[in-house]
Amino acid sequence: MDEDVKFILDSTKESMEASIEHLQKALTKIRAGKASPMMLSTVMVDYYGSQTPLSQVSNINTPDARTLSVQPWEKNLLAEIETAIMNANLGFNPMNNGEMVIINVPPLTEERRIQLAKQAKGEAEDAKVSIRSARQDANKELKALDISEDLLKNAEVDVQELTNSYSDKVDTILTAKEAEIMKV
Repeated sequence: MDEDVKFILDSTKESMEASIEHLQKALTKIRAGKASPMMLSTVMVDYYGSQTPLSQVSNINTPDARTLSVQPWEKNLLAEIETAIMNANLGFNPMNNGEMVIINVPPLTEERRIQLAKQAKGEAEDAKVSIRSARQDANKELKALDISEDLLKNAEVDVQELTNSYSDKVDTILTAKEAEIMKV
């Protein structure tokens, strides 16, 4: 196989792998009924005048499946953290006990589960679009090379096989996430 073709195939595979990793990160932020520190990953706290991620000013733990505890490194941040969590519009009602902020994660309603499943589908579709875009870029690069028609056709078939395998991975990941979301 031509070195240029191999390079294009490798870089396409890396790009598709990055799409899968991005999808997995995006799906961890979609809650599925269990409390997870990732749920608070978007919360920013006003820390001495600058917006700082919550995880950089406190420890976030899950004492049980329905509770998150946020223990700030500085006690004077308790009120700031409480306000930041409410302002993040995550649907949580934080409680401050003087030591830490405790968040009871409410069970998901059927309607909310369906919304989250749609959100997960949207993330999966974005990943598929990214994978198809990588395929399109690879095919353009292959056509720009000065190679025989047979080699070009074989390389395009290889790119399509990569695309199919990564699209199947997206479907598998989505199916697992939907099952997790819909499980009561």
